[in-house]
Amino acid sequence: MAGIYLHIPFCKQACHYCNFHFSTSKQYQQQVIDAMIKEIDMRKDYIKQEQVASVYFGGGTPSLLTNQQLDSLFNTLHKHFSIAPNAEITFEANPDDLTLERILDLKQTPINRFSIGVQSFFDEELTWMNRAHKGIEAITAIQNVQATGFDNITIDLIYGSPTLTNQKWEANLQQAINLNLQHISSYCLSVEPKTALDTFIKQQKYPALNEEQASQQFAILTNTLESNGFEQYEISNFARKNNYAVHNTNYWKGELYLGIGPSAHSFNKVSRSWNVANNHAYSKGIKEGNLVMETEILTIENRVNEYIMTSLRTIWGFNRKSFKQEFGNKLSQKMEAAFQHKIDAGLIYLDDDCYKLKKDTRILADGIASDLFLVAND
Repeated sequence: MAGIYLHIPFCKQACHYCNFHFSTSKQYQQQVIDAMIKEIDMRKDYIKQEQVASVYFGGGTPSLLTNQQLDSLFNTLHKHFSIAPNAEITFEANPDDLTLERILDLKQTPINRFSIGVQSFFDEELTWMNRAHKGIEAITAIQNVQATGFDNITIDLIYGSPTLTNQKWEANLQQAINLNLQHISSYCLSVEPKTALDTFIKQQKYPALNEEQASQQFAILTNTLESNGFEQYEISNFARKNNYAVHNTNYWKGELYLGIGPSAHSFNKVSRSWNVANNHAYSKGIKEGNLVMETEILTIENRVNEYIMTSLRTIWGFNRKSFKQEFGNKLSQKMEAAFQHKIDAGLIYLDDDCYKLKKDTRILADGIASDLFLVAND
């Protein structure tokens, strides 16, 4: 089963922390959408005959698409791909775009899952992040989506900002729980190069981030959600029973995916490719019949290290049997020796032939994984 990701590179305004590719000008929105439609035509054989289990509209802000643009994209996808009848179709949206009229329009499309960019229910936090909505708009948007008949909703929440006290963080989580959501994705605020947040901290307009506070809030996150019926099935993702995100789960499990649009990435288990992160260059290239992308052929080290990184972030862990089948005895033995060191250090445990992180070491997932990485000629 494969996935398709469509990157919609437009936003009303720039969040201070965001380093994704987007433009706050919608002047060339139609040209980009036209190019995306043509790119789908050009890449219809990328995932071959695989049935599509998930389609994900990300960004940027997909909720800025017009009804006509959305219909054109869906029509082209269905023309070229076998999309499973029960496929998960996720649509990212900002709360301020989700008027009742807009939601009713979206109800007429194949969309069956909403990912709503809440980030916080506190207005002062949203202002600090330079978000376009207010806390009450987030609550209203979620309730309107539910009232319209959608029952598969996830929201994003951010922790670790200097203005977010532990008490406010607990209140954010309680508000999300009270809204009877099926899924919550929660990310630690990070300072990415060349973002407004990076500049403000360097200019001492904003305080530096507090790692100890972020660690405390991660613990509050996991304890609060798990005690309220959510399962932490990936470091940043929590779901009630039978509500894991299909699209992201397949990514963590190494399934094929095709990325459409500026800056979108694709993966076919042999190589990884990514489109140019420039709306004009992307549109111009596609219009002229050229795919404006770079491609990396994956080495054995790339493949092993990606398996380590993604598997350790999940509840399924690093499956020794699967790894051995894919990479052979020699590498399997090498990995077992490396993992034993982490077991001895109390960071990892072996459960049902899978290496897994302990609850109190989940926050260290990326660092533990990088220590296990395979190095060329090692």
